[in-house]
Amino acid sequence: MASARAMLERRRSSRVPIRIPVTVYCTKTDGEALDAPGEAVCVSRYGALVRAPFLPPLGSQIEILHSVSHELRAFRVISARDPKEKGLFELGVEIFYPTRNFWGIQFPDEHRPA
Repeated sequence: MASARAMLERRRSSRVPIRIPVTVYCTKTDGEALDAPGEAVCVSRYGALVRAPFLPPLGSQIEILHSVSHELRAFRVISARDPKEKGLFELGVEIFYPTRNFWGIQFPDEHRPA
């Protein structure tokens, strides 16, 4: 198994623990649309760890609405953990188009212009 240091060196950007209210949208395999409030608990420029009350299939596309900026973006579900806190699943998600800072925060590895 890779060491923690090796895993950090492979990351494309740093992770920031934070609590951002979101709404998670997905479509079930039968075509039924689901949406529910959730929370991003750790974010990076390229993804997040999101708590949601349902479990989309790995590899599926979901949409996340940032409840502060009201911006909606598409993500891919890349990992999932069984519910722990209040029956919420923990979803590891990767943003499809990371051209802008969806989360609206400054990441520790970003350099501010002088």
